[in-house]
Amino acid sequence: MKDDDVIQWRFGDEDTLIADINVTADRIIVYDDVLDGRFRDRLKLDNQTGSLTITNITTEHTGEYKLQINIEIKIFILFVFDEVKSVSVKEGDSVSLNSNLTEMKNNDVIQWRFGIKNTLIAEINKRSDRITVYDDVLDGRFRDRLKLDNQTGSLTITNTRAEHDGDYKLMFTDLMMYSEGRFSSKSFRVSVYDSVHCCGPTEAVIRLVLSALVGVATVIIVVYEIRSRRAERDQAHIHT
Repeated sequence: MKDDDVIQWRFGDEDTLIADINVTADRIIVYDDVLDGRFRDRLKLDNQTGSLTITNITTEHTGEYKLQINIEIKIFILFVFDEVKSVSVKEGDSVSLNSNLTEMKNNDVIQWRFGIKNTLIAEINKRSDRITVYDDVLDGRFRDRLKLDNQTGSLTITNTRAEHDGDYKLMFTDLMMYSEGRFSSKSFRVSVYDSVHCCGPTEAVIRLVLSALVGVATVIIVVYEIRSRRAERDQAHIHT
């Protein structure tokens, strides 16, 4: 950091100030009592670089963080998950990513994002009764392949290809929480495999076990056949 740098960290759609550094005034402040105290005793600022650390994170810390260094602005989208669900799909088939909602309410907002850059690929805004799929993003890899369930917000990807392999993130909130930058989130890791090379990890294990069992059965049959023929030969020899 330079002598005249001013750094501010903001959170959520309303750009709530949660931390700042003023090098000239030699001031470092964390505003951890804002937003119902969700950041209380969790924020740490590096006075050399201005980097922000959030400790002991929970899902309520999911959202958009904005860093302003003088006039330069950078945006970070943080997702906090309880777990990542792995899903395997054969290339060319469809795969559904379930929101686990029975029915969306009138003020609900759902967003689906893809990849390390969290590219927005689909969303539902119940308040404005709007369903949008951004199937032209990412060089059109999702063109004509995305379907959203208007009742539950679940996402279906049809005619999957290897380029659809990756991480999908579901962000769910209502308009009140959205204005505060608060989201619930889920993550799915989709693996697309082709029928020639392999399959999903579970199916691969099953095939391996079945192959082993077939191998054992074959050995047993061969041993039994050898012993039977040997016994017949010994009996014939004794008879002679």
